[in-house]
Amino acid sequence: MKELKIFYQERCPFCKKAFRYIEELKEENPAYRNITPVCIEETVEEEYANSYDYYYVPTFYINETKVHEGGIIKDEVKEILNRILE
Repeated sequence: MKELKIFYQERCPFCKKAFRYIEELKEENPAYRNITPVCIEETVEEEYANSYDYYYVPTFYINETKVHEGGIIKDEVKEILNRILE
């Protein structure tokens, strides 16, 4: 399975929504339940986060390819999860 990385900040309201959408989608579709994202809190893992090219959180990477950056809606999260399953 492809790796999903999510760069986030604990205090970010968009990040909280993104994680809530992931949980909702896992409840709606059992196929998503096997997806376990690698979550990087950028203020804690600052050096590692700085090695990636992004400016806004949440930022999603599939393997090493950035697929989304910044505010996100549920349908966009669903699209990302579907790409993981391809």
